[in-house]
Amino acid sequence: MNDLQETARNGKNGERTRNSVLRQLATLQTMTLEQLREKWLDLYGSDPPRYKKQFLVKRLAYRIQELFYGGLSEAAKTHLRQIAQDDPVATVERKVSEDRKSNENILPGTRFVRVWNDRRYEVVAREKGFEYDGRIFRSLSAVAREITGTRWNGKVFFGLKKTYGKKNGGGKNA
Repeated sequence: MNDLQETARNGKNGERTRNSVLRQLATLQTMTLEQLREKWLDLYGSDPPRYKKQFLVKRLAYRIQELFYGGLSEAAKTHLRQIAQDDPVATVERKVSEDRKSNENILPGTRFVRVWNDRRYEVVAREKGFEYDGRIFRSLSAVAREITGTRWNGKVFFGLKKTYGKKNGGGKNA
């Protein structure tokens, strides 16, 4: 049991400590990125990841509450690990190899959403293709063609690639 939890359980100071936690949570919203990184170092004891401010705010808010109220039990953590073991999207603790990081490989379970002609289209990456409308397609380009009726670069259509055409000058449709 940490100091915050001990104080909370001792009665008199419990309400004061709870208000302190609420004040800390409110203060996170007004902190600069550098201040948030310092807070991360204080609460986690390690260098913060190089993510955006909003990510740090959310993680620090969780950590403050975790220290005050207590975190997940070991049984709950074990149960969550077992559930995530077979889920291709649950890659939080797994290191992604360099070849998987390339723009050519898309992790199974990745969801692509595109609005086209006022209609929302959703595609999910699978081990061997892309699922759209209950069918499996070999490529994002095949899905884009199914949706639009014309040939498209699938990565351009779903916003994974900003431009179309040659790298330096662009093609006729650039």
